[in-house]
Order: sequence, then structure tokens, then C-alpha cells
Amino acid sequence: MPRYTIDFDKDFDKTLTDLIETTDATTKADVIRRAVASYSYLKKQQQANKDAKIVVTDDDKLRKEIVLP
Repeated sequence: MPRYTIDFDKDFDKTLTDLIETTDATTKADVIRRAVASYSYLKKQQQANKDAKIVVTDDDKLRKEIVLP
């Protein structure tokens, strides 16, 4: 398995720690793997359908539209 060394600032490290505490992720590497997998899936969906949108809803009320770079 390839290994990577990445430097993160303290705020990003705190975000990773918070995600471990509030999800079922067990390590920071697990959080990062999940994030990359999610981003990969969403980009593929976006590429397959140029009109597709990623949205956050609450009881069918639009809360946020997300645009991926």
C-alpha cells in the first residue's frame, strides 16, 4: 500500500480529530480516505451529467447548493 506524508495546519488537524469523534471513523487516515472516496464519487456523477447538482436539503427545502471545482 502506498504511503503519503502530508503536512496539515492545526485547524485542519482539529477538523480531522472532530470528525473521528462525531463519526464512526477510527483514524485520521480513515477520515481522509472517506473524503477522497466521496469526492471521487461526486466528481464522477458531475462528469456523467453536466446538469447535475449537489444539494443539501431539509424536508425538501434547499439549504445549500454545492459546486465542485
